[in-house]
Amino acid sequence: MFSIVELIGRKRDGQRLSDDEIRHVIEEFSADRMPAYQMSALAMAVFFRGLDDRETAAWTDAMLRSGRVLDFGVAGGPLASEPRQRFIDKHSTGGVGDKVSLPLAPAAAACGVLVPMVAGRGLGHTGGTIDKLEAIPGYDVALPADRFAAVIAEVGASIIGQTEEIAPADKRLYALRDVTATVESIPLICASIMSKKLAEGIAGLVLDIKVGPGAFMKTAADARELARRMVGVGREMGTRVVAFLTRMDEPLGRMVGNANEVVESIEVLEGRGAADLVELTEVLGGAMVELAHGVTFEEGRARIAKSLQDGTALARWDAMVRAQGGDLTRLPVPTGETPVLATQDGFVTDIDGREVGLVAVTLGAGRARREDPIDPAVGIRIDRKVGERVRAGEPLATIQHGARGAPPEAQVQRLLAAFSIGEAAPAERPLILERIG
Repeated sequence: MFSIVELIGRKRDGQRLSDDEIRHVIEEFSADRMPAYQMSALAMAVFFRGLDDRETAAWTDAMLRSGRVLDFGVAGGPLASEPRQRFIDKHSTGGVGDKVSLPLAPAAAACGVLVPMVAGRGLGHTGGTIDKLEAIPGYDVALPADRFAAVIAEVGASIIGQTEEIAPADKRLYALRDVTATVESIPLICASIMSKKLAEGIAGLVLDIKVGPGAFMKTAADARELARRMVGVGREMGTRVVAFLTRMDEPLGRMVGNANEVVESIEVLEGRGAADLVELTEVLGGAMVELAHGVTFEEGRARIAKSLQDGTALARWDAMVRAQGGDLTRLPVPTGETPVLATQDGFVTDIDGREVGLVAVTLGAGRARREDPIDPAVGIRIDRKVGERVRAGEPLATIQHGARGAPPEAQVQRLLAAFSIGEAAPAERPLILERIG
């Protein structure tokens, strides 16, 4: 029998935990025999001391096996005849305004990819795919495994949240990390992502690893290390993994919130939308098609772009939302707006995405504590992106009100301070920084 206190102390002191010890910790935590405060202490020890590659793989495997591993090839199931190669998913490490999964899953499905996406809620200053989907009245993010498979068979894609069936240990730890300042741990991020993704029974995974002030990975070196670990864990477990390092300083697209990000996602599916959001959808989707069909990345990207222009991706989106009970005609709308006005002429040279995300959380679009409610109508619209000209008195951003009404002036000023304005337009910054795997 292992002593949890002893294991916490050993990791605090930088020692390595064995596979059996890690398995014991996750089993005890899953069975409610290890209190949250002890797991929080261990997570903090891991945050400072890390896990090596072997520990990371063992942690991933233990969380994966804490619940059900989906098998879409079960005899008699609706997906039994589908080749495993076509089951591909995508995951982002989280960014401000990152709603890519919403247009991406139906676009990939329109290109013949089968997308069983198990997504998460917001962490820290970043939003979560499930929070955005729950802004759609009636949308069911808690489908049981058989219904999940049925929607994928019918539509080609389904996006759900973690249930008690899929990596339940990760679901509980994910919530603890959000409120104990242990989010930005490379091995814990790796194990969290890979445990629930591999539980989907997928053959391939495309990763969007955000880099910059608005991301959990602040440097390209940290992002590469995370990519290396996840590609390695995938290789050990027979899953092809491709990772893209993408820039996350200013928010992605123009909307930050929940219902407003759903609206912006629909614009992408209608063949329009913010250029950076469209580009990232095409790039990640192109890699998904590449893995599923064995075509070149360029061919995969061209197929995704076509699906966004010809309406086939939009049709899959509508079908997926209907199949999961959602009613897009009843999306929440803001109760009012407060503009955040520029105080000088010039060009926007920088937007602090992290600050924008934190303001959105403070106003009710995210959670400071895991039990906090979210107001789906609350949001921020970015009226001037980096590189765009603005004049004094024109809006840099607009705060969209929810049930609380107008924001406190302190938050308006905080959002204003997130924008930097200079006399000259900044050099263009690439969105896609690197591909790994």
